[in-house]
Amino acid sequence: MTEKQLLKKIGLRIKQLRSENGLSQREFGYKIDVEKSNVSRLEAGLFNTKIFTLFKVAEAFDITLSELLEEIEK
Repeated sequence: MTEKQLLKKIGLRIKQLRSENGLSQREFGYKIDVEKSNVSRLEAGLFNTKIFTLFKVAEAFDITLSELLEEIEK
């Protein structure tokens, strides 16, 4: 898997969870302390984020980092 493919899969997973939780990009960005424009870039796979941001994403959805990433490998 290339870096681009991985970032895209992570972005799609985050978008899926955000949608399932009924959050707008702005609301979600507020929860994880990220600008809405960066949430959009993250979901599109255009933003190579820090591991701490992924931890905050998992925390916002009340899941572990492992649970966030486990769907990526399938």
